[in-house]
Amino acid sequence: MNSQSVSNIPVRVSRIWDETPEVKCFELVPLGEGLPVFRPGAHIDVVPLPGLVRQYSLFNGPEQTTSYFIGVKRELDSRGGSLAMHALKEGVEIEISEPKNNFDLIDDRAPALFIAGGIGSTPLLSMARHRQAAGLAAEFHIFARDRELTPFQNEIRSLGGVSHHGMLPPKLNRTLGALLAAQSISAHLYICGPSLFMDLVVQIASALGWEDDHLHLERFSIEVLDLDLEGDAFEVVLAQSNATFTVKSDQTIIEALEEAGYNHLTSCEQGVCGTCYTTVLEGEPDHRDQYLTAEEKSSGTIIMPCVSRCKGKRLVLDI
Repeated sequence: MNSQSVSNIPVRVSRIWDETPEVKCFELVPLGEGLPVFRPGAHIDVVPLPGLVRQYSLFNGPEQTTSYFIGVKRELDSRGGSLAMHALKEGVEIEISEPKNNFDLIDDRAPALFIAGGIGSTPLLSMARHRQAAGLAAEFHIFARDRELTPFQNEIRSLGGVSHHGMLPPKLNRTLGALLAAQSISAHLYICGPSLFMDLVVQIASALGWEDDHLHLERFSIEVLDLDLEGDAFEVVLAQSNATFTVKSDQTIIEALEEAGYNHLTSCEQGVCGTCYTTVLEGEPDHRDQYLTAEEKSSGTIIMPCVSRCKGKRLVLDI
């Protein structure tokens, strides 16, 4: 049983190019009437193979309205998404979702500082290109292991951005500190990249007085050791299916669903992508994801079942 599906848009992979030895870029063109308009910072679900769903940020500039552009880094220790994407050929037809945005660009005239770690540059590149087209101030810095592995160097250079290569602490800390100290704390800081890198940027920015509402970040994944998935056992009721089962203390809701024969759509299984977004009808979620906003969590009406649990004994889900 499949209790959830992607809102599918058929597209053709019209062009593929090697941005770096690790990163391939893809241009996706619609097979139908056109593609939905999106705001910079958005991502799409991509289905490179049946049953495999992954999320990738759009790096389109404001002039690119007839196709979508995504960049995918090959991760040998991933669960197969990047390898499947890198195996695609030009001309193949796949499906994607409508754009989703939980990392929106703030519409004001305050300065913007973009700090990217490697492939985390994709959503920031779209944001910076839109800012430049609007004549708004922006500063872009990308950090990568070495020059050869730094994506979008030409585009970032055209934005007046700077590439930093091979930096490790304490030099990395000093460089980030200098960048942040030179910028007004009234600016908006946008961060995307590896989890530990983003944590370091936030730590330094907070120490320099940046307020939380001026710190904007998107996580592609989190450190596995940081995931806290266990807790007391509880009961889950599926309202649409009229089924009840127990989520054990060492199980996630998704694992319990699969054990009971339900194939609920999921992707990252780390609480960062939003694919398994589910409505709660009764019960109090124990939120452990990094996808929902504070307001969404406090509403008690949504849960990410790949990582979150129940604060009581029973959850009723709209499945």
